Amino acid sequence: MKDLQGKVCLVTGGSRGIGRAIVTALADAGADVAFTYQHSKDQAEALAQSVSQKGTRCRPYKADVASAEEMGQTIKQVIADLGPISILVNNAGINRDKSFAKMTKSMWDEVMRVNLDGVFHTTQLALQDMLGSGWGRIINISSIVGQTGNFGQTNYAATKGAIIAFTESLAREMARKGITVNAVAPGFIETDMVSSMAEAALAQVRALTPMGRLGKPQEIADAVVFLASERASYITGQILAVNGGMYM
Repeated sequence: MKDLQGKVCLVTGGSRGIGRAIVTALADAGADVAFTYQHSKDQAEALAQSVSQKGTRCRPYKADVASAEEMGQTIKQVIADLGPISILVNNAGINRDKSFAKMTKSMWDEVMRVNLDGVFHTTQLALQDMLGSGWGRIINISSIVGQTGNFGQTNYAATKGAIIAFTESLAREMARKGITVNAVAPGFIETDMVSSMAEAALAQVRALTPMGRLGKPQEIADAVVFLASERASYITGQILAVNGGMYM
């Protein structure tokens, strides 16, 4: 179903893992898709080429979401290349795990800059087109860790919990302006970040998940496409948990 035909989407952190699945799914739904990346140039260009072959426009942009200047330049270029942005997916994020007693200030600051400042910069910049048209979708990628906490991830959990509060607050501000704001909170998904966990830890995750398995990036992407569509027009300020029942 081409639910998003004629829409221009921006996905931050779109070259790998969950972001890659989101870019592909949005394009499959008919949207033109721009996405940012920071290090994975070859993967980003290959993804854009693959998606473009399906008949929609797809462009990669190298940018650091933590930099307001870089994101400002990037969004101007996206608009010039593809048109006004109507759907934003704030997906870019990093983790710098360490028990809190051993966590350095630089580890804390780096996660805050990317995971929170990045959402602030990108959303404020992309929001202008949505306000001008009276229609928009903002979808933030949070995490089960922002809902439950996790050992060794106080910095990451703090940002993902803040994204939930940010989503709910911005949804109230935008509700009468034709713009919905929602979040998806993935559980443990088959990505490079999760794959780096020790096998014993992964076994414990599976044991604690009622479905008994890790999630797939496509399952997060499907939730994002739904929230971006007209079918979700009366849904705002919600946190959609996609976690196999690990947290209810």
